[in-house]
Amino acid sequence: MKKIVKFAVACAAVSAVFFTGCKKGSGSTEDSSLSDLKKRGVFVLGLDDSFPPLGFRDENNDIVGYDIDLAKEVAKRLGVEFKAQPIDWDAKEMELNTGKIDCIWNGFTMTGEREKALAFTKAYLNNEQVLVVRSDSGVKSLADMAGKTVGLQSGSSAQEAVNGNKTFAASLKKQVMFKDNVTALNDLSIGGVDGVVMDSVVAEYSITATKKPFTVIDEPLSKEEYGVAFRKGDAALRDEVQKTLEEMQKDGTVTAVSIKWFGRDLSVIGK
Repeated sequence: MKKIVKFAVACAAVSAVFFTGCKKGSGSTEDSSLSDLKKRGVFVLGLDDSFPPLGFRDENNDIVGYDIDLAKEVAKRLGVEFKAQPIDWDAKEMELNTGKIDCIWNGFTMTGEREKALAFTKAYLNNEQVLVVRSDSGVKSLADMAGKTVGLQSGSSAQEAVNGNKTFAASLKKQVMFKDNVTALNDLSIGGVDGVVMDSVVAEYSITATKKPFTVIDEPLSKEEYGVAFRKGDAALRDEVQKTLEEMQKDGTVTAVSIKWFGRDLSVIGK
């Protein structure tokens, strides 16, 4: 009896592989990502919830921010609910590819390597990787960091910016990795590191909000663009989000959100 059952299971497995192969061979590449989302009824955004002003927790422990406001409006216009899902930033691509989230939308820098693996929208915000130091440190340029320690968020594009500048990277005494930029800045304030390389939009907002005696060195390590990332096969969902963002830009919604968080319109959507 067991042998018969095993034979039947084996046949079923072979049949499944055969028909799956036939479907792929027939050229069927239907993308159901948008319809699947609408059936589920929930748009799940993956983020680092310590990345102000794009996505972070307020005094009530609610997740708020520029990206959050944009994504909530996109979800509303798609006719689905919105859910912000904090993730381990080091494992962001795995969280996306295993289906735990629908997109990565949290100041996610578009790079050549990432664009090969993921489906990005067009850029919606520009950014730079900058060095933040204590105002009394005496550091006035990147060259002044020679022999000093710099802090970075692990898994961030700040790492790529530092290592991509070979002269700067070689001059450093050490690179220290942190879970998020907030922790890195806290370490900077107590002298644990001599500087932090991070996103300019986050640095400027954090300095204004906390009023800590930090200075941004006017010598960016790299210029970047932020995009919303989806699974490589989810182009239909990606395109619908892009279309919706462009509609929001045209009707003034994006401008209002940008002024709320930055005091001016920084959006590059449709530009």
